[in-house]
Amino acid sequence: MSTTTGAAAELAAAEGAPGSNGSPGAGGLRAGRQRKRRSMGVQNAAGWLFSTPFLVLFTVFMAFPIVATLLMSFTDFGIRNVTDPLSAKFIGFENYTNLFSDEKFLKALFNTAYFVVVGVPLTIVLGLVVAVLLNNGIDRARTFFRIGFYAPVVTSIVAVAVVWRFVLDPSDGLIAGLFSEVGLTAPDFLGNEALAMPSLIAMAVWRNLGTVMVLFIAGLQAIPTEVREAAKLDGAGLWQEFRRITVPLLRPTLLYATIITTIGYLNVFEEPFVMTQGGPSDSTLTVSLDMYREGFNFFHMGYASAMAYVLFVVIMGITVLQLRLLKDNTK
Repeated sequence: MSTTTGAAAELAAAEGAPGSNGSPGAGGLRAGRQRKRRSMGVQNAAGWLFSTPFLVLFTVFMAFPIVATLLMSFTDFGIRNVTDPLSAKFIGFENYTNLFSDEKFLKALFNTAYFVVVGVPLTIVLGLVVAVLLNNGIDRARTFFRIGFYAPVVTSIVAVAVVWRFVLDPSDGLIAGLFSEVGLTAPDFLGNEALAMPSLIAMAVWRNLGTVMVLFIAGLQAIPTEVREAAKLDGAGLWQEFRRITVPLLRPTLLYATIITTIGYLNVFEEPFVMTQGGPSDSTLTVSLDMYREGFNFFHMGYASAMAYVLFVVIMGITVLQLRLLKDNTK
C-alpha cells in the first residue's frame, strides 16, 4: 500500500497535480510562473505601447536637441553650417574660454545674479506674508484675493508689459501722475541704468508672487490645527507661533518654492526682452537674452550653446547648494 501511495504522489508531482499534503506539484509551480511571466510581459508591452508617443516626442524635441546642443558647444557652428551641420569645425573648449573673457557675457552674468539675489528673497518673503494673511488674517472675499494675486501668473507677458509700461511711463504713466500731484517729475524707470533692473525685478516679483503664494497656502493648510492650538495653550504669541511652528513645518514647501523660483529667475528672459531689450547700456542684459542674441541674431550658435551649458551648470550648482542648506532641516 505504501509503495502504491508513493508512486501516485510521484505521478501527481510529475503531472502538476496536488500532492498528498494538498500542495501544488513542481509542474504546477512551473506553469504558474510561466503564466505570471506571460502576464507581466503583456503588461510591459502595453506600458511601452502607451509610452511610445511620449518617448518619441521627448526624443525628437528634448533629448536630441540637448545632446546636439552639447556637441555644438564644442564647434564653431554658425549660419553657414545650417544646411550641412557636419561641416562645423571642432574647436574644443574655445567657446567656453572665450565666454569668460567676453565683457558682455560677464555683464549679463552679473545682471542675472543681481536679478536672482534681489528677486528671489523678495518673492519668497512677500509670497509667505500674503499666504499667511489669506490663510488666517482675511475672512471675507478670501477667494477673490487669491484669484487676484494669482491672475498675473496666467496673464500673457505682452499684457503684463503693456500694463507696466503704462505704470512706469515717465510722461503719462500712473506713477508720473502721482509725482505730478506733488509737483515732482517722475524718473525714467526703464531708461535709467540705475532704475531699469530694479523696475524689472518689481515686475517679476509681482508676476510670480501668485505661484509662491499658492504653494505656501497649501503648506499652511497642511499644518495640523492641534499643533497651533497646543502652542496657544502654552502661551505662544502670533510671532512665536509663526517662528517656532509655522516656519519649521513649512520648510519642505520653502525648499521647493525657493528652488523653482531661483531656477525661473536664473532663466529670466521675457521681462528684459519685452520691456527693455537689454538696455539701457546692457544694464538689463541677462544670460538668456544674451544667448538668444548670439544664437538667433548673430547666428553664433556654437557660442550660444556654450552659454546655455554654463547657465545649466550654474543652475545645477545653486540647486544642489540649496538642497544641502535646506534639506537637512526638512526631515
